[in-house]
Amino acid sequence: MCDLVVGVTRQSDVAKHVSGVLVLNKPLGPSSHDVVAVARRSLGVSRIGHTGTLDPQAAGVLPLVVGQATRLAQYLSRSDKEYEATIRFGIVTDSHDAAGNVVAESGLVPAAGDVEAALRRFRGTFEQAPPVYSAKMVEGERSYARARAGKPIQSAPVRVTVHALEVLSFETPRMRLRVRCTAGFYVRSLAHDLGTALSVGAILDGLVRTEAAGFALADALPFETLVAAPRAELHGHVRPMESLLNEVPCARLTAEGVEWAIHGRDLGPRQLLAPLPSIPALVRLMSPDLRLVGLADPSRVPGFLHPAVVFSYN
Repeated sequence: MCDLVVGVTRQSDVAKHVSGVLVLNKPLGPSSHDVVAVARRSLGVSRIGHTGTLDPQAAGVLPLVVGQATRLAQYLSRSDKEYEATIRFGIVTDSHDAAGNVVAESGLVPAAGDVEAALRRFRGTFEQAPPVYSAKMVEGERSYARARAGKPIQSAPVRVTVHALEVLSFETPRMRLRVRCTAGFYVRSLAHDLGTALSVGAILDGLVRTEAAGFALADALPFETLVAAPRAELHGHVRPMESLLNEVPCARLTAEGVEWAIHGRDLGPRQLLAPLPSIPALVRLMSPDLRLVGLADPSRVPGFLHPAVVFSYN
């Protein structure tokens, strides 16, 4: 009942109130922050963020949240990610990638069968130590800042899940992998840990994110278009709020329910056009005309919803 507007962009609404997601194909070189700065100038919108950092040495899918959609960033960033990673064997750097300082070189390359055997331990759920050069906060500072200042501290391991890990090609000393994983997973750590497990050393030599926040590389706008296209054209590429978080259950509200949600009041069965069979952890709130009103979580009152995020509705 709430998926009728998926993929529909109301051009007039986008022009007046630019809110939604602009999916970009980030090239090698600029940081995610750099891309956001370009997007703000190109779209003429100041409220723009992203849903998960891509390092300057990485390329691929970078969803930008625009306008009111910035309030959805924390929810979109929780989604699984997919990457194509190039691993180079026989070398170790302090950052676990090609941008770091070389700390060891073995020149060794493992046999394909040994790699396949070692990869088994990196499938499923396990604890992963983030790289020292990461954006993790350690004792009030970014981990990479401490490392650059000569005060590196290893962040605590994080529980991650790898849903898929397969070899795409192996042309020594490099191997290409497809990785599908939960948010918070570091492909650089995978490269380093794989090299350690094989006793040859390894670094991440290239990375392309092929999926993030439910968007694939085929959905992404080239960075060159962001730089050069007319503003009106770019506004047309902003995906509407209603097309986001489609994996989240939705509740269609009555007109009264919309008013209650806007004012932060708990919503019961009488404020819904159709009852929910159960109360999930997160619900999209849709208006009678299928506009996204906000997000809700379970109320303290059993069977009721509490608006957690509410958008301007006019």
